[in-house]
Amino acid sequence: MSQKVIDQTKMTTYPQQPHGGELVNQVLIGEALEEAIERAKYLPTIVVDLEAVITLEMIATGVLSPNKGFMSEGDYKSVLTEGRLKSGVVWPVPLSFAPIGDKNKEIIKSLNIGDEIALADHTKEAVAILKIEDIFDYDREFRALHLFDTTDRSHPGVDAIYRRMGDTALGGPIQLLRRVHWGPFEGIRMEPKDTWKLFYEEKKFTTVGGFITGANPLHRGHEYIHRNALEELDGLFVQPLVEMAKREYTRHEFRMLAYRSVLETYYPKERTILAPLRVTYIFAGPREAVLHALIMKNYGCTHALIGRDHAGIGDFYDKYAAHTIFDTFKPEELGIDIRLFQEVFYCTRCDSAATEHTCPHEGKYRINISGTGIRELLRYGVLPPKEIVRPESARIAMQGIQPKGMDENQMAINPVGKTIKSIFPFYLKHERLGGAERAQALEAQRLTIEDLVGVIRDVRENADRVYRDIYNEFTYVTDMNRSVQDDWVTEAREAIHRHQEMVVRNLEEKVDQATESASDEFMYQDKQEAAKELEVAQKMFDDLSTPIGKDQLDYRTWNSLPYARYRGSDE
Repeated sequence: MSQKVIDQTKMTTYPQQPHGGELVNQVLIGEALEEAIERAKYLPTIVVDLEAVITLEMIATGVLSPNKGFMSEGDYKSVLTEGRLKSGVVWPVPLSFAPIGDKNKEIIKSLNIGDEIALADHTKEAVAILKIEDIFDYDREFRALHLFDTTDRSHPGVDAIYRRMGDTALGGPIQLLRRVHWGPFEGIRMEPKDTWKLFYEEKKFTTVGGFITGANPLHRGHEYIHRNALEELDGLFVQPLVEMAKREYTRHEFRMLAYRSVLETYYPKERTILAPLRVTYIFAGPREAVLHALIMKNYGCTHALIGRDHAGIGDFYDKYAAHTIFDTFKPEELGIDIRLFQEVFYCTRCDSAATEHTCPHEGKYRINISGTGIRELLRYGVLPPKEIVRPESARIAMQGIQPKGMDENQMAINPVGKTIKSIFPFYLKHERLGGAERAQALEAQRLTIEDLVGVIRDVRENADRVYRDIYNEFTYVTDMNRSVQDDWVTEAREAIHRHQEMVVRNLEEKVDQATESASDEFMYQDKQEAAKELEVAQKMFDDLSTPIGKDQLDYRTWNSLPYARYRGSDE
């Protein structure tokens, strides 16, 4: 039999509760496990793929509480049409089991409600036992349309339904016989039973923000969200998704290592917890954002941190669909505080990460934080700007990117112009970062690897220079202690003033000597033209930046009382 993973009386004292009120545990131990392993040898067996194995483990360890197995037809259809279980509990994504293959079809035909079947992995050893409570027809089109709002096979979730799902579904609770080894993540894996104790018994947190992230290495957009959360919450729980990532993403081992390198360098260690989340990619867009929030809740988090395009799939969903879907549920139904964050970019004029809600500056100062674009830069063998990805993260992620490098046409997965447009959109309209507008805007499809090299060099040289130069101007006109200013700046400005003053004096003499009309207009100037030259030269002199020396700033230092009085002296 399974046992309660956490004492229920103690759990009621925690700041959070599992979704549905109970942290599910379908992991068998002791004599019950030994008996089930032996029984499974004589049960009908269906071999399942890695995605199903991962789902079984998520169910059994409480990640998907309150679900104890695969859904019956009633719950399955209610979730698809209403986003809830029949009981009314919010649940956005159905958990269904509809095996494919001729051999499995024959096995399913022999089954009846009340029967048990063994579910085995590729080793043919049983991973779990499913007790059948329902057998129903599985309509792939119905699932696709309600779950993804489309039946377009170019949608990866829709495609997976037609590739992986059969015609008949089996519903019922499962019992887990063995956990699958997590490879390089085995030593740092954490189940809900571990995190609840860590958060609320060991660390004594009262609030924890959960953050689930997908195919990209940790970038400064993630960091912006994390730092905002850590300003008000006790802890941060970061869970990069591992397994089931497309090959053209950064491989999950390197993605985890990239996270570790940044967290250990830039994050408060006692308040930040990193653990892999082994989960199947459902590609459900906004519905998957809700699922992730509930997973965070089942891990014990009090807050769910949701970015702009959480679980987004290309252009299938609105830019902020992962935000607006939460409007369809009452906060008390979700039971976790949802914190929504706008799209983050880096503003070189602000000299910080920002969003549309916090930054007023125009696009010529911005570097976008695009996960797809970052992956492409890594493929091109270029370290992204430090303003959008920490070098500690990008250096490791580059080692795990697939495919590496460029093809024979100097292209990666996406055209180079698309990559430039996604991260450096200013380049198409402006000559440089923060610079003048081009006479003719560039076309993204015509950009080459040389353009990528050029914009990368520009950003590396100037991204932190924009604000630095502005700051330098402010310090020059503000510093009353001139010893902190470089003498050469004042000397250069004095020289420019002196030289322009010389030009003005010379032109004044020229105007005095000029005749009203010139004998040869191509060789000589008349008084009117000479006066115009003087007018322009004088205006240029007036426009010059003022050289500021120490003796010129004495007027700025004044006090209404003797200085000693400000220190408290009565004298």
